[in-house]
Amino acid sequence: MERLRFDPRTDWDAKAEELGFTWRHTDGKPYWDETAAYAFSLAEIEDGIEAPTEELHGLCLELVNEAVQSERLMEQLDIPETMRDYVADSWKRGDPSLYGRFDFAYDGTGPAKLYEYNADTPTSIYETAVFQWLWLEDQIKAGALPADADQFNSLHEKLVDRFRAIFPNGGFVHFASDADFVEDRQTVRFLEDLAQQAGLEPQFVAIDQIGLNADGRFVDHENWIIQAMFKLYPWEQMLRDDYAAPLPTADVTVLEPAWKSILSNKAILPLLWQRHAGHPNLLESYFEGDPAEAALGSSYVRKPLFSREGDNVELIDQGVSAAEVVDGGYGAGRHIRQALCDPPLFDGNHVIVGSWVVGTEPAGISLREDTGRITRNTSRFVPHFIRD
Repeated sequence: MERLRFDPRTDWDAKAEELGFTWRHTDGKPYWDETAAYAFSLAEIEDGIEAPTEELHGLCLELVNEAVQSERLMEQLDIPETMRDYVADSWKRGDPSLYGRFDFAYDGTGPAKLYEYNADTPTSIYETAVFQWLWLEDQIKAGALPADADQFNSLHEKLVDRFRAIFPNGGFVHFASDADFVEDRQTVRFLEDLAQQAGLEPQFVAIDQIGLNADGRFVDHENWIIQAMFKLYPWEQMLRDDYAAPLPTADVTVLEPAWKSILSNKAILPLLWQRHAGHPNLLESYFEGDPAEAALGSSYVRKPLFSREGDNVELIDQGVSAAEVVDGGYGAGRHIRQALCDPPLFDGNHVIVGSWVVGTEPAGISLREDTGRITRNTSRFVPHFIRD
């Protein structure tokens, strides 16, 4: 694994605009960054990232199977008591999952270490599946990369195949997100396109325009019944919304399924450690307040059970807060503590590897880098390639 300098394509910004990649800059700074790229060997991809992704996903599914049979675990996972049967039933029915993303510390030399599992509402899917692949093709055409250069990136194809597998008879599927948040809306628009390629009929509905009819069925802004829906809206909020109570009887297929609320939750980190202590791909983790957390000493990362983009994550190094804490409104709830493991440093940039799962299969990687030790929504997306 190596970080290499590249000359940006002269027309990359125009291409991004044409393709609707409108969030390529964040707060006036570049989000997409092709002044560099990460090179991997095939062995690093297959053995260092792909194999651990598959194994950890299996351990996560085992944990879900255990959790849905345990009130104690559902309590530790902070699943609302009134919705626990609904969550458990979604697992017992075998409600299908579409995708998720593991975030790893990985430098090509040691085992990948799991930071967290974005199992419910991961974004950066468009830039992973499409824009970094276009970058690879253009670099090969320009002679900057050899003709046999590749990418660990079958995300587009696997998502189309997964939509077909979930909906073998085609049909009408709603797609929901915050209509005013550009990245979310464009992410969902990309997924709508993939669903259409799979033979489905996608229809967008703003998340705040979903209603309930007299029969207890969810309906869109035109009063059409929602029978199946992909939502880019977190389960931890959905399970607590005013409309949560009708979910069990509303006869609607939801992607991601309700059992993903168990995995999109940093409580799985200490629970996985309890069951697989010493696993090479896990970081030592404990619930805050557990006397066992003393094993971490004075250096650890404090994370809310629910947070996104590094919000309310606190990095404690030798007893001192070592990074700015960004308050995203997640700080009031319960927390876990995880062993301090800085993202690997390449040319002054800390990088994390996002490893994507579609269904149960590893499907590609994305890399985010930052000069700081915590990955945030402003952290840059950098492409990658395989060179052997």
